[in-house]
Amino acid sequence: MKKLVILAALAAVVAAYFAFDLGDYLTLAGIKAGVAQWEAFYAENPLLVLAIFFLAYVAVTAASLPGAALMTLAAGALFGVVTGTVLVSFASTLGATLAFLSARYVLRDSIEARFGERLKAINTGLERDGAFYLFSLRMIPAFPFFMVNLAMGLTRMRTWTYVWVSQLGMLLGTIAYVNAGTQLARIDTTSGLLSPVLIGSFVLLALVPWIAKGIIALVRRRKAYAGFTRPMKFDRNLVVIGAGAAGLVSAYIAATVKAKVTLVEAKDMGGDCLNTGCVPSKALIKSAKVAHQMRHADKYGLVPSEPQVPFKAVIARVQEAIKAIAPHDSIERFTGLGVDVVKGHARIVDPWTVEIAREDGTTQRLTTRSIIIASGAEPVVPPIPGIERSGYLTSETMWEAFAAMDSAPAQVVVLGGGPIGCELSQALARLGAKVSQVEMEDRLLGREDADVAALAQAVLEADGVSVHTGHRAVRIEGKVLVAEHGGAEVRLPFDTLIVAVGRKARLTGFGLEELGVGTSRTALTDEFLATQFPNIFAAGDVAGPYQFTHTASHQAWYASVNALFGSFKKFKADYRVIPAVTFLDPEVARVGLNERAAAEQGIAVEVTRYEIGELDRAIAESEPRGFVKVLTPAGGKDKVLGVTIVGAQAGELIAEYVLAMKHGIGLNKILGTIHAYPTMAEANKYAAGNWKKAHKPEGLLKWVARYHDWMRG
Repeated sequence: MKKLVILAALAAVVAAYFAFDLGDYLTLAGIKAGVAQWEAFYAENPLLVLAIFFLAYVAVTAASLPGAALMTLAAGALFGVVTGTVLVSFASTLGATLAFLSARYVLRDSIEARFGERLKAINTGLERDGAFYLFSLRMIPAFPFFMVNLAMGLTRMRTWTYVWVSQLGMLLGTIAYVNAGTQLARIDTTSGLLSPVLIGSFVLLALVPWIAKGIIALVRRRKAYAGFTRPMKFDRNLVVIGAGAAGLVSAYIAATVKAKVTLVEAKDMGGDCLNTGCVPSKALIKSAKVAHQMRHADKYGLVPSEPQVPFKAVIARVQEAIKAIAPHDSIERFTGLGVDVVKGHARIVDPWTVEIAREDGTTQRLTTRSIIIASGAEPVVPPIPGIERSGYLTSETMWEAFAAMDSAPAQVVVLGGGPIGCELSQALARLGAKVSQVEMEDRLLGREDADVAALAQAVLEADGVSVHTGHRAVRIEGKVLVAEHGGAEVRLPFDTLIVAVGRKARLTGFGLEELGVGTSRTALTDEFLATQFPNIFAAGDVAGPYQFTHTASHQAWYASVNALFGSFKKFKADYRVIPAVTFLDPEVARVGLNERAAAEQGIAVEVTRYEIGELDRAIAESEPRGFVKVLTPAGGKDKVLGVTIVGAQAGELIAEYVLAMKHGIGLNKILGTIHAYPTMAEANKYAAGNWKKAHKPEGLLKWVARYHDWMRG
């Protein structure tokens, strides 16, 4: 109702403008005639005329009607430079603000519902530099001010920021027009009021804030480097600390473009992903899946059997997988590519110097133009009383412990309900362990939608995992975890405790504290992946915000290119299309928005779902669990905003949607693409088909039916 009132008021002003031919008064001739008539009345009733003029000016600008420029001339002719400038300056700002607020109140919600994802990037930029952008637009007469009012109203710019920047930005133009208005009788056309020189001056003034911003950035750079002496020449173009995914890719790129690069690694080449994370966990998951299939061979028409699980042999196979992949990340390979690989611990002495305590006991110092910190992350260990005496394991330490076991641990408590905790719980349960999984929140996989979390819990429980959501670990007594649930204590005995509550950036021990570099992940880098020192970058888990190997490799490109070529061109890291996979059985894969994230961000979406149990290949392989869920904009567009897939090979299936989102391919084109039969990938096509069915042209189809009736005679 309030929106209708606002629209009605605006419509009334516009209607009056045309009904009473007010446009005739807001021409140059009309203004000249009007000024002559109002001068005498103004002399007798100055306050009344000022008030009428002020309200009329506010109404014209608020309704985005033409004529504000001519009214500004009239203000100069009637009231003089000082009074006219003050009057118009405040009236124009008030009118512009009313137009801004009207557009915001009436249109913004519906515009955000349709274009929320695009506006998100705009609002992020305006939050950072909105005042600069608005000032520039206000200073340059080429931009129609009424368009600026309406466009800014659709954004998330703060009203007060809009008011004061508009007041300041329009002031010089107002003075120019008011001053011209004092010579109104001599003006024959408005086209010559703003000469090219004057417009050029305004443009230069519009650039002043940006020039000032650049100067501030330069001052900050100098301040960051204060107290340090920059070397006259450098031993290296780039030193990379850490040989995980981010470090390896950074060094590879630098060597490819013929930069002199040193890669420093204190432990094993390949980092956590190869040695303690992605590779060993997926090898373990595969062994566990085979054991599960043996127990349930009757699903495939075979005789089920209880598998014998020689745990040492299982872990030996895990280690063999690591050894088979290790040459891809080896010192020999990267040395052959032109990278100077050094085994040792690196410490940043100053912004251009890295000291390396080498593995052979010697110390080496290198000067370098740029540094990339790619030191990865480490498991979080919560401060639970008694945990230090419990002999707990983490995703990093458990592999060595497992290698010493003759059989799978009998009784396991897994602390954490995220992807790592869920994957380990299912794998160990399938290999014969009695597993209790403890999660403080009310459901597993907290970043996923509720239906995904419910399915994950169901499959874990079907595999024998005792899932305890809503349980907060309060202490550990010997080999018993004590958790609180609903005000009561729950005691969970274990012989093996695995802590999997998350990972944190590995930031200490590299000299960052001494340099004053922020050591919290959110404060570590800017959008170019640079720290407060413009030549020191970070990439991978240490930089965040995502802790995926593929994101680390993605960031490495930005970090290395900005480090080597940033003086010419810098690139902002792009996180718009980041896939994630939880390797449960069935797998959970996601890219872009899910329903939870869309609701949190206030983005209106349409949800299309296809049940994998209806897919021929899934039926043939007895893998009917799961679904494909596609989010598109509310209103019928086929643009893919996000996809969640639960099912066999979900991590492979999501790639098609990652490609679609990256390159703007909609569901209509996916539907029109031939998918081999019978494959799991057909699920993507059928999901697109379900969307198409929901948007079939019912009215047209009725006429088509009549046509076919007519053709049959």
